[in-house]
Parts: sequence; C-alpha cells; structure tokens
Amino acid sequence: MPPMANTLHKTFRTVDVGSGDDGRWAGLIRATYPPEALAGWLTEEGRTDEGARAARRLFETHLPELVPALDRLRADLADIPHTGTLLTLAAVRPFFAGCTQIGAGGELLRNYDFDPDEVEGSIVRSHLLRPVIGTQEGGWGLLDGMNDAGLAISLTFGGRKVHGPGFAVVIVIRYLLETCTTVDEALARLRTLPITVPQNLTLVDPHRAVTVHLGPDIPLTEAPDACAANHQSEPVPPEQERETRTGERLAAVRAAGPDVAAMLRPPLHHGGYDGGFGTVYTAHYRPAEGAVTYHWPAADSWSLSFGTFTEETRTVRLGAA
Repeated sequence: MPPMANTLHKTFRTVDVGSGDDGRWAGLIRATYPPEALAGWLTEEGRTDEGARAARRLFETHLPELVPALDRLRADLADIPHTGTLLTLAAVRPFFAGCTQIGAGGELLRNYDFDPDEVEGSIVRSHLLRPVIGTQEGGWGLLDGMNDAGLAISLTFGGRKVHGPGFAVVIVIRYLLETCTTVDEALARLRTLPITVPQNLTLVDPHRAVTVHLGPDIPLTEAPDACAANHQSEPVPPEQERETRTGERLAAVRAAGPDVAAMLRPPLHHGGYDGGFGTVYTAHYRPAEGAVTYHWPAADSWSLSFGTFTEETRTVRLGAA
C-alpha cells in the first residue's frame, strides 16, 4: 500500500428504501450513476444480445428469488440502455479492491480500501425479501451488510487477477443476506454460485464466524480463521506483498482482534489517496443487535440500526486524525 499521503473528503448518505419502494431505488441509481458510467461497467460481451441473454439465464438459475426485484428495477430504468443486463451483475468488468476484515464474538469489523471517487457512498436500509442494511455498490449490490436474522457479511479482493464467468460478488452478498439466516446456510448457497474474480468473504452470525476463499478457478475453501486481507494462499509472493502489504495487514488484524482502534491506524488503515486507493471507511457490524457503526480517524462515528435509521448526508474527512 502507498504511504500516508494527503487527506480528502468523501460524502456518504443514508437511504431508506422500504418494502415495495423500488421506484425510489431506481431514482437512487439514476442520481448516483450517469448512463455513460453504467454502460462502462459492462463487458463487451455484456453489450451484445447474446451476452445479455446469458447474463439473464445465469441470474435466473442461481438467484431466482431476486428475479422479481430485478424485473421491477429494470422496468423503472428501461430508458437507460443495457440496465437490465447491468443489474444482473453477471456481465460486468472485474474490479479489484483492497480491504481487511475480521469476524469474532458475533461481530464483523472491516476496512474498505478503494479509490474514494469510485465508491458510491450509499448506506441503504432495504426490504426486498427481508430487512437488510449495508454499504451499497453497483446499483443494488453490497460491499458489506447485515440482515435482521443476525447474519453479517463483507468482502475483500482475493489478490489473484484471474477472471471467469459468474457474478460480481456484491450481488452475491445481497442475495445471501436476502435469503439466508445463518453462516452455515449462506455457505451452502455459496458453494453453488459462480464468482467472476477471486474474493474473500467473512461471514458472522451469533454462533459462528468464518472466512472463505472464492474464485472462478477454485472451489469454496475455508480459511484457517475468520480474518482476511488480499491473498488466498501463503507465502504471499514478494511483489504482491510490496504492492498491497496483505501479509502484514493480515498479521496485524489477527494480533489485534476485532479492535476498532487498530483498524483506524496503520498498517490496517492507510491514506494513500494520491491517484488511487485509501481506506474509505471502517464498518463495525453487531448483527445480533441489528446495529452497525461507521468509523473514520478524523471524523465522528456514525451509528445506524434497523430500529434507528434516519436519512441524512455527511461529508467526512478521510485519512489521519
């Protein structure tokens, strides 16, 4: 990871999308993503009729419970080309993030590392199949989130730049939180879902925490403990360690445990925002309480829950305190 550089500001917003309020969700997508930006997410194949049909078939086969919601959103955004295909998140160009996360004691703590200008910044409470709160990306996918049953999930990039047919993991997290109540149930579903690039997921419920390694070229594999940075095997290649410090970060989060203070300082938190990645937020999920708190080193924390969720906008300072 690059050394601490400059600081900048990022605007986040909370959005409450109630049951049957898909029109408002479509409006959020319109306000967040210009049509040209949406089109830019698609692979070349996804822009073709054949590619669109293949993405639809994949979605219907593996995520059937979400098909009615997909169709409602597609109808509300019908004037934007390729939106129906994009919302399947089965024909999008791969993206690679950083991130560190740990699950323990019924809690999930994660840092999301990316280019802040490329992060949506929407924290959404929704009710498609059940109540879900999470950090949204890709229109209706989730970088991390929890449901009302006490299940929480977050992602990190797996570190290997391979690509295959399957889903962007953000829609997989949405699907698991909409349809599962426990870690074991989510793992059973995950084993059947194709993932387009290597990803690590950490899953937590009141009784279990686990990290799994996923990818288009490997079966689901459980990690030794419920921690993840940005690799899927050890030792980490020297070049990858120089670029991402993934081994150092994993060792640090293992040593610290689920400690918010540790997540807000190097090496787990970094502010290399000059032209690229930095830690955009730290999220601390307590799914049994239905609560999440977002943290930054130089800004007030932001606590939300299923019972207390008000819509507002906050611009926070990223980087060191």
